[in-house]
Amino acid sequence: MTTTIATAQLRTVPEVMTRLKLGRSKVYDLIRSHRLVSIKIDGARRVPADAVRDFILGQIEEAA
Repeated sequence: MTTTIATAQLRTVPEVMTRLKLGRSKVYDLIRSHRLVSIKIDGARRVPADAVRDFILGQIEEAA
């Protein structure tokens, strides 16, 4: 996997906020509680696109 592909699959917190339609504090709460996987790159928080998808699928399974 090239760096470009890996970087393209990482989302910023504002992008995650938009995707989940949640506020900044709630997204950081999900990250802090380990319900949403994230990584830190030189102080910048990034969320893998797969982690957002997995979070959504997990929420759907819990609701069923």
